[in-house]
Amino acid sequence: MTVRFGADALVASPSLLGSTRRVGLVTNDAARLAHDPTQHTRRALQLAGVPLVRLFSPEHGLAATAADGAAVADGMDALTGCPVVSLYGERLRPEASSLEDLSCVLFDVPDVGARFYTYTWTLYHMLAACADAGVPLVVLDRPNPLGGDVGMAEGPLLDPVCRSFVGEDRIPIRHQATLGELARLWQRERFPAAILTVIPCTGWSRTMRWPETGCPWIPTSPSMPSYASAVWYPGICLFEGTNLSVGRGTDAPFQQLGAPWLSADAVCETLATVPLDGVTLEPITFTPTLPPYDGVRCHGIRLHGDPATVRPVAVALQLLTAVRIAHPASWAWARYPTAANPSGEGHLDRLVGRQEIAPAILTASGPLDPHQIAQWTAVGDWGERLAAVALYDGVSDAAA
Repeated sequence: MTVRFGADALVASPSLLGSTRRVGLVTNDAARLAHDPTQHTRRALQLAGVPLVRLFSPEHGLAATAADGAAVADGMDALTGCPVVSLYGERLRPEASSLEDLSCVLFDVPDVGARFYTYTWTLYHMLAACADAGVPLVVLDRPNPLGGDVGMAEGPLLDPVCRSFVGEDRIPIRHQATLGELARLWQRERFPAAILTVIPCTGWSRTMRWPETGCPWIPTSPSMPSYASAVWYPGICLFEGTNLSVGRGTDAPFQQLGAPWLSADAVCETLATVPLDGVTLEPITFTPTLPPYDGVRCHGIRLHGDPATVRPVAVALQLLTAVRIAHPASWAWARYPTAANPSGEGHLDRLVGRQEIAPAILTASGPLDPHQIAQWTAVGDWGERLAAVALYDGVSDAAA
């Protein structure tokens, strides 16, 4: 069965919105139609007769090309003629004044299935703001590129003391939910006053990862150029909290990591006794065009593994520890300033969602105990919580 997104359904049947006069839309250039990937959702909706009057853009802006963490200003959209309210810069949540004259707000932004991808939290804040304003929110759902098999979810679940704009709620790093399902979860658990509708995907099942949808990959942000990068992102992004490059500014971001001082052989030797479950580590060199080592030749490691079985968070936690042990004089935690966290402090804690993991990595004398990794990456009651709001079959069986 052909996969179609919620946006495709609304373009085909604008009457799904009922009688609306003024519509807002959270979107970016990566939001295209499944049946015609050349068509931006916002223009297709406008041509179908949906009365768009205001756009809202997440991190990376409407064009989805702004640098990671960079503040984005408000603007105008040449494609639709609508004003654009940035939700990553001066504000992270829309003011009531930008919602109160709207009949409803639509949300159509592609996700990559990791808790710290900020599009998730733009949805969270929009749902909260719409609930406060009494404005209906309609999520045009899309597949989770990493699939929906809850058995592949990886924690930790976020500890509330680590809340930030890369994690606002107690969900796993790799959550295996769609954004429509997360919106339903938050309506149930956080914002019961929200007037929420989700227009689901059709033809998608929880066993399907992105290549199986038959849809081309549209880069969702500058450093997410491929499905392969999305596969490793839930784990390798943790290295943003260190002084290593995660491959930003190369052709394979998040599929590799490195630094001018790194010895791949020493890291691999440290991990020699650790089972990595089918993951192989390839010594490489690369020269990124973005910090922290822009223009500097780095020695690094390229990761390879079957997307159907790889556990990127577990692998990354072992790699973090191995790099520190192999290079005690060169390795360091690093600040990661962004518009949402200008100081850049505590970035690893914000990403991983637990305060005890960084000290454990810092004091380990050898590879981490696999049982400890299993405890950290456990997802607790996540399967049951997701089953209560699931839009697609298969959660209950996977969570049992």
